[in-house]
Amino acid sequence: MTTKITGSCGENVAAEYLEDKDYEILERNYSFKFGEVDIIAEKDGCTVFVEVKTRKSRRYGSPAEYVDFRKQRRIKRVAACYRDIVNDDVRFDIVEVIYSEHDGHFEITDINHIENAF
Repeated sequence: MTTKITGSCGENVAAEYLEDKDYEILERNYSFKFGEVDIIAEKDGCTVFVEVKTRKSRRYGSPAEYVDFRKQRRIKRVAACYRDIVNDDVRFDIVEVIYSEHDGHFEITDINHIENAF
């Protein structure tokens, strides 16, 4: 499975997870000249910018550890340009998706939602 397919599967899982938690998905893969945000959602009047990290294991650290300062800065810059924010309540979350692969099938083993991650 390519990293692009893996990332897309992880984002789909994260979006479903957030919807199950009563988030309204506003945008997926929203890009601006500074970078991209995987998911933009809204819950209880708060606009939430979500970075999704999908990995097979935590062997080399948690997926959230891969959202370094540079990535955080890019996401914040894209968020600052997002035009649909109607309030000042903004949050930056990370959704970690851990999966295994069996016979070419993507199987989720864990999801961890980190609110206010940065």
